[in-house]
Amino acid sequence: MNYRGDLGMVLMDCHTHTEVSPDSEEKLSVMCRKAEELGLQAYAITNHVELCRYYPQEYYQTEARNEEDYFHYAQIWERAMQENQQAKALLSGKMEVISGIECGEPNADFGLAESVYRDRRLDFVIGSLHELPEKLDFYFLDYGKEDAEKLLEEYFSLLLEISKRECYDVLGHVTYPLRYMEGEAGMHLHMGKFKEMLAECFRQVILNHKGIELNTSGYRQKYGKPFPDRELLLLYRDLGGKILTLGSDAHTAEDLGKGITQGLALAKSCGFEKVCYFKKHEAHFIEV
Repeated sequence: MNYRGDLGMVLMDCHTHTEVSPDSEEKLSVMCRKAEELGLQAYAITNHVELCRYYPQEYYQTEARNEEDYFHYAQIWERAMQENQQAKALLSGKMEVISGIECGEPNADFGLAESVYRDRRLDFVIGSLHELPEKLDFYFLDYGKEDAEKLLEEYFSLLLEISKRECYDVLGHVTYPLRYMEGEAGMHLHMGKFKEMLAECFRQVILNHKGIELNTSGYRQKYGKPFPDRELLLLYRDLGGKILTLGSDAHTAEDLGKGITQGLALAKSCGFEKVCYFKKHEAHFIEV
């Protein structure tokens, strides 16, 4: 399919979740119906697979740290692949349906991450970092007791390591911690000291013919900006970045497509003439 985008349309949503993800309760059928209502041209289902807890809890010989510490993501992975095939059947001929996954913490086991990436059932992998080793997800941290700058330095260092690998198509929400540090905790952080770290990460992404996503979830959250924001999106573009997907990070049908038109307008204003979705790990571009 060849498309030319309209900035008034919700062209695509390349980051979405269903009840297969532990943090969503939305059924696939409801998400697919909403995708049809929106007239999406490309729709990726990217349920969570956290590689730091891929195996059963006994394998790690550890206790769950809270009620959200889910283990045995290998089972969730198989459910996700089955559901992605169901979605392709439900929406056949109506839009490009992308069999995706959000691969969290690939740094926990790069060999496993690369094995997941090579699975023939997949079209698209978002490489994400939600937590640091020995730490809870950034969502759960008490920023009154944490050194936020130290956390960010470790986060961007790990993101750089991930960017060098062949286990992702795009890096997801590259400024994810700011959702909670600035958006929820109200901190005011100076990102200038991390700019060169992110620039090096972007250089590696570009060198490896990979991309980043413009995650629009921040528009509907307290943070109020996408991940990354305009300044960092311009940095990626100025370094030569061309591969850009857009995703709402929706965990409910209500949020499907939210912020995508706003994100498209931002991308265009930053000099992106095209955005893309992936099939079989190959970028397919839409002019905007």
